[in-house]
Amino acid sequence: MKTIEDLGDLRGKRVLVRSDFNVPLDGTTITDDGRVRAALPTLQALLAAGARVVVTAHLGRPKGAPEDKYSLKPVADRLAEVLGQPVALATDVVGDSAKATVAALQDGEIALLENIRFDPRETSKVDAERAELAGELAELADVFVSDGFGVVHRKQASVYDVALVLPHAVGKLVLKEVASLRRATDDPARPYVVVLGGSKVSDKLGVIANLLTKADRLLIGGGMLFTFLAAKGYSVGNSLLEEDQIETVKGYLAQAEAAGVEIVLPTDIVVAAEFKADSPAQVVPADAIPDGTIGLDIGPDSSALFASKIVDAKTVVWNGPAGVFEFEAFSGGTRAVAQALVDAGANGGFTIVGGGDSAAAVRTLGFDEAGFGHISTGGGASLEFLEGKTLPGIAVLED
Repeated sequence: MKTIEDLGDLRGKRVLVRSDFNVPLDGTTITDDGRVRAALPTLQALLAAGARVVVTAHLGRPKGAPEDKYSLKPVADRLAEVLGQPVALATDVVGDSAKATVAALQDGEIALLENIRFDPRETSKVDAERAELAGELAELADVFVSDGFGVVHRKQASVYDVALVLPHAVGKLVLKEVASLRRATDDPARPYVVVLGGSKVSDKLGVIANLLTKADRLLIGGGMLFTFLAAKGYSVGNSLLEEDQIETVKGYLAQAEAAGVEIVLPTDIVVAAEFKADSPAQVVPADAIPDGTIGLDIGPDSSALFASKIVDAKTVVWNGPAGVFEFEAFSGGTRAVAQALVDAGANGGFTIVGGGDSAAAVRTLGFDEAGFGHISTGGGASLEFLEGKTLPGIAVLED
């Protein structure tokens, strides 16, 4: 893949950058600006080179038409703050405002186009429709830089098709993401430990299958753990359960045993009667979850167990919280996992926080990001990379 440095002299050139600014919002307030800050190295390098930077990105899931609640204005405001210079915001994607905004740029200035998903062609399954939008984006630029790792697993106009019509390069963020994840997939230093959480087993079937051939230990937390407990014959009360995946999980448990891969399940669970922050919490054995209760976190013994299985690892990948970390009473397991990754890193291990809710948990719980080897910006993209899939937005950059 070509890098920004391979593009030559960029002074005066219009550089279209696909960033990932799909940040969480509370109204119009960004509650986690990690993805905005992650974009800075690429944007700053281009601006310093005298490029006229045109950024395209998405936010949320609009239905192919403008929606005020998905406007990128909060992102433009925050980006201007962290860059320390104005960020012009076009009021459309590739229309009159976009054209005028780009035309007004001077060397070393930056503009942000409005939410790319306001145009239905961005996510179209029809190649010709995506290509049409890509062509209109290409008219606004001379070169393309792909730097939105959170979307490289999508075959979308601003991710894939535009790279077919413009000279292109990989941005610093995507380059760092790929290099970091390859350390966990190509030839990982061992022990290699993977911590999986989140709500559903079905979201991670491919990843689990692939990791059973690579990892030394697989630690299971989050809502998905209850399908594993059910596969062992335990009652899980009213906890999240995918009954249609129980047989699949039984197969994974047998496969892991045959391959010598250690699957670590919680020994105790924090349960409550309701899914509420103030619902009274109770710690129970994992094989004795009371009827009528919901498992919302791994218990203290499990937290200590997980930490002991992480701390000596030389490679750790963590994707998915251990519990409902947004509720203080049910954040202990996630906090313990995060701390164990920090400790593993201090012991010389390389640690990856696999994006999405895991990255949000690290920041929400107040951990110093410098304590982790790499915090990914792409939950779904990270999972598909770990699964061994070809990512369209990466493949198209490989000349």
